[in-house]
Amino acid sequence: ASGRRRSTPSSTGAAAPDPSSHEPSSPVSRPSLLILSFSPIASDARVLKQVHAFQDDYQVTTCGYGPAPGGVEHLRIPDDVRADDTKFRLLAARLYRAAYSSTGAVRAARRLLAGRSFDVVLADDVETVPLALELAPPGRVHADLHEYSPRLHDDVRAWVFWRAPYVRWLCRRYVRRVASTTTVGQGLARQYEDDFGFRPGVVTNATPYADLAPGAVGETVRVVHSGAALRNRDLGLLIEAVEGAAAPVTLDLYLAPNEPAYLDELRALAAAGSRTRVHDAVPYERLVATLNTYDVGVHVLPPVNFNNRFALPNKFFDYVQARLALVVGPTPEMAEVVRARGLGLVTEDFTAGALADAVGRLTPESVASFKAASQAAARDLSAETQVAGWVRAVDAIARGVRA
Repeated sequence: ASGRRRSTPSSTGAAAPDPSSHEPSSPVSRPSLLILSFSPIASDARVLKQVHAFQDDYQVTTCGYGPAPGGVEHLRIPDDVRADDTKFRLLAARLYRAAYSSTGAVRAARRLLAGRSFDVVLADDVETVPLALELAPPGRVHADLHEYSPRLHDDVRAWVFWRAPYVRWLCRRYVRRVASTTTVGQGLARQYEDDFGFRPGVVTNATPYADLAPGAVGETVRVVHSGAALRNRDLGLLIEAVEGAAAPVTLDLYLAPNEPAYLDELRALAAAGSRTRVHDAVPYERLVATLNTYDVGVHVLPPVNFNNRFALPNKFFDYVQARLALVVGPTPEMAEVVRARGLGLVTEDFTAGALADAVGRLTPESVASFKAASQAAARDLSAETQVAGWVRAVDAIARGVRA
């Protein structure tokens, strides 16, 4: 979770971009920018947007996993080095500084970055911030925090007991010192402020603008969901709801095999019905065009942990760019945007019965109206609008360095 632009408030908490705030620099005078992420950057949609936002006006270097994300210098952390192998004995002893240094990705990145300096460092996620502060003074670091890290897995008891105190220490000792921060939603930003005293800006996980039109709606409404096959998302309730809906509807699921055994269960559940099909996930560059062939994007996310309760995920914005109607659960930030923009329906609760009721109220006419609302909101809710929050933050740091 992290943050983006500001100026005029919008229903997502982001603001319209200020074109005058980011003037291109000449190649000779471009400030240097390190984008540091313990993720495969070329396939990390959020970090990749950062690369694209800055590569024309900054001398960008990336450090992370996987191949280079386009035409920038890339320092590749070896694939066999882990980012989650922090020594348990050090966590248990609360020797957090040593624990941080024991992490494979930290050790590898330190070697890759030894002797380097940068005008600005953009650190992705809490775990990269201490390393960023080793490479630049606090006033030259922007931290994009993505989710609310101290409660990332607060539905897992072992994580809460052993890992959460370490993440809180990282926030108190390091994140509080940086020049600026961003996160993906207003609820998460409020929690960072309540717990640690800093209020991140908001840059939603918006999808790049797609030049598409809403498709025609037939007598049978075609519902779609795309994402990870994770048990804690309770995707079976989508199948149960559509199979039991009063209206003529179908459901197509495009799922990544995050938990293969659970995906097999979903395939079996779909096969037992007559309205649902389960497909393999499609590459991200084809996803929005694929979704555009449907009518309604659905996401009912049970609030099993803190970040789920305040989710405003990529798929929400994928559905808008695909010009779909939306049906979402009463997750506050998704529900607020759906209601404010007239994009679709919000269920009464997170049960299959509530979703079946909402889906049963869909008509070809109402779906066509909701799809038209997605068309009207597509520019405002696009990544191109949102990345202005990062641009303003990084530009402010760079101006201070060059002053």
